[in-house]
Amino acid sequence: MSNQLDVLVVGAGVAGLATAVALEREGMSVDVVERSSESRSGGAGLFLPGNSVRALTALGVGGHLGESGAPVLGQRLMDQRGRVLADIDMAELWRGTAGCVGITRGDLHAALQDIVPVPVRHGVTVDSLEHADDGMHDDGVHVTFSDGGIGRYDVVVGADGIRSHVRQWVDPTAGARYLGQVCWRFLTDAPDIDRWSVWLGPGTAFLAYPVGGGRVCCYADVTTSSPEAAPPAAVLTGLFAGFDERVRALLDTPAAREAYFSPVEEVGGETWAHERVVLVGDAAHASSPNMAQGVAMAVEDATVLAESLAAGGDTEDLLRRFVQRRLPRTRWVQRQTHRRDRTRSMPTALRNVMFRYGAGALYERGYAPLRDLP
Repeated sequence: MSNQLDVLVVGAGVAGLATAVALEREGMSVDVVERSSESRSGGAGLFLPGNSVRALTALGVGGHLGESGAPVLGQRLMDQRGRVLADIDMAELWRGTAGCVGITRGDLHAALQDIVPVPVRHGVTVDSLEHADDGMHDDGVHVTFSDGGIGRYDVVVGADGIRSHVRQWVDPTAGARYLGQVCWRFLTDAPDIDRWSVWLGPGTAFLAYPVGGGRVCCYADVTTSSPEAAPPAAVLTGLFAGFDERVRALLDTPAAREAYFSPVEEVGGETWAHERVVLVGDAAHASSPNMAQGVAMAVEDATVLAESLAAGGDTEDLLRRFVQRRLPRTRWVQRQTHRRDRTRSMPTALRNVMFRYGAGALYERGYAPLRDLP
């Protein structure tokens, strides 16, 4: 029998919507609030490895991934001039899991919105949370909303991203940590790019992969001491002037001049739950995108949280068990992102030799544990 709880989900990105769907399927009553005033229809693209596709398919959006996204059958690593260092077969890497897909963030978000069980209250967030316990019985969490409303919930889930507001009630010492890189993302037309393709230079990288409809998501990053020292998007063409002609052509498109900029950051706290408030997704464990595991970890969080709460028993203990179950997997991902960054920062010639002769083993070692169910 399901453990029927009233749950508030704060944040309506991928993590929040996936959590709402998973909780509702376990018989719980869910409210969702989102601080932005309208639906998140923008953004660039997402590369979804096999465990991401498996988790999303179990949630009910597998058909949409096939319709709107593009299959990604391989990953190609090249030096900055386009000379191939390694080709990775995605079917072999993700054997027994699912195929890989590229999709726009807007298309994935729309798919999740179609199946979310309740309307999202936009333009609303949480002003205060108070654990109500008079010493004789636990009355859950009393919430005051930014629009003046109030509510009482058994559990509050912070799914509000790397800049999480809810995190201050869980672990005020945790926050985003800069990882020494900045990046730009944009979507453009490039029907000739049919796989995940990366060009690697000294302190720079350029990635492109298909997202459906003849479009690609492009991602450029640069190593720099601080986000404030990052060059503007207008000089990207100059930064990548020594790269392959295909890269220079993509950077010469109008979309590149309007690229979305962000620092590359992570959240490394291990306290995700306090009393009846719990964090999921980037709010708990944001990582560098170099493993492409942000969506997978968020959707897996949603599924495992719902399973944990449905088991019944003391709610705070169930939340602690959820964290204990998820920590090893998210720690693994973060350690692998650090390892990848160290490899990329090696002297160019040595790094290229390592990828040319060892990329297959590096990929297998890094992703193998993620083929297992969470």
